[in-house]
Amino acid sequence: MEFSVIKESTTSASRVCKIKVFGIEVETPVFMPVGTQGTIKSLSSEEVKELSNNIILSNTYHLYLRPTIDVIEESGGLHSFMNWDRLILTDSGGFQVFSLKDLAKVDEEGVQFKSHIDGSYHFFSPEKVVELQLKMGSNFIMPLDEPTEPQKSFEQTKQALERTHKWAERSLKFFKYFKSNIERKEIKFHKNKEFLERLREENYHFGIVQGGFFKELRKESVDFICSLDFDGFAIGGLSVGEEKEKTYEILNYSSAIMPKNKPRYLMGVGTPEDIVVAIENGIDMLDCVFPTRAGRRGLFFTSIGRINIRNKKYEKDFSKPDPNCDCYTCQNYSRAYIRHLIKSDELLGYRLVTIHNLYFFKKLMEDIRQSIKNDSFLALKKSVLDTFTKNTDNG
Repeated sequence: MEFSVIKESTTSASRVCKIKVFGIEVETPVFMPVGTQGTIKSLSSEEVKELSNNIILSNTYHLYLRPTIDVIEESGGLHSFMNWDRLILTDSGGFQVFSLKDLAKVDEEGVQFKSHIDGSYHFFSPEKVVELQLKMGSNFIMPLDEPTEPQKSFEQTKQALERTHKWAERSLKFFKYFKSNIERKEIKFHKNKEFLERLREENYHFGIVQGGFFKELRKESVDFICSLDFDGFAIGGLSVGEEKEKTYEILNYSSAIMPKNKPRYLMGVGTPEDIVVAIENGIDMLDCVFPTRAGRRGLFFTSIGRINIRNKKYEKDFSKPDPNCDCYTCQNYSRAYIRHLIKSDELLGYRLVTIHNLYFFKKLMEDIRQSIKNDSFLALKKSVLDTFTKNTDNG
């Protein structure tokens, strides 16, 4: 992996960087669409290529349970399985496991959990989740960590943090060992067989900073995780039910003391407002299910704010969803028609809103990168905040 800083803002911590892996370039700041189960729901991989910036995120927990890592490995890896010849970041599944609450039991060795699909029991250790991600051929691998909820005490958060740090050391040690010893399955059939067999060998490991909402613990975590030989660093454990002001406070504090020579990734945060605040604080990579998940419920992100297409006022509104957008959806379909589709639970409705929202986020990131290069980012940030905090359902 090559990582280089192209432009640093003179008015904020925002920056434009380039990540290059096996000839594939990702210019940051970048928003990564989430294909939890190896797909962005309702879209083909070819469509996602047009609506993303060469990288998507997928989820180890869900793919481990279904279709199973064995199936993916037998196909030659996740790239060939889902016909994706760009980069993939996979999270460890830790967040999903810990969100199961009563269905999960944690100790120093790892976490035992009960499948939400069939009730079967499984165990994730730090080594296991790295092994699973390497077998899938993920390009960016995340370690098992223990996020904590806002209501947890200092002592509870500290205990979880100590475990996260021990797991990080174990993950990194196993990653270096297993990466050089793994025997991968041949890709049975793919038009880019040779390229994908090489791409899946490009594996990099990111560390995760935790510490809940205690600055003392966040500093301890930054100091420890960033002292390890990870390829990049993530901020985890935010946007988990806390007040927005607290999210931004911890984000600002953590990112300010993280190294600048490697990518900085904010996990699971991705509304337009959150994105511009994160980037102002030097974040390079973001992901979130919200733009696509909310889109399937009929929520458009537009140049004039959020539009809930289910609202009755759009029943006879034959204008384009976003008056300033030239995506496929806005060029061809009206608000009234898409409202009808969403209200009728028609798959085409999900597709059309998803296409628009991903296009909107891709364009937003392009505008952000250009504004940083032009030293006009703070003006763009103000415009985004004005649009999305004041206008929740225009039209």
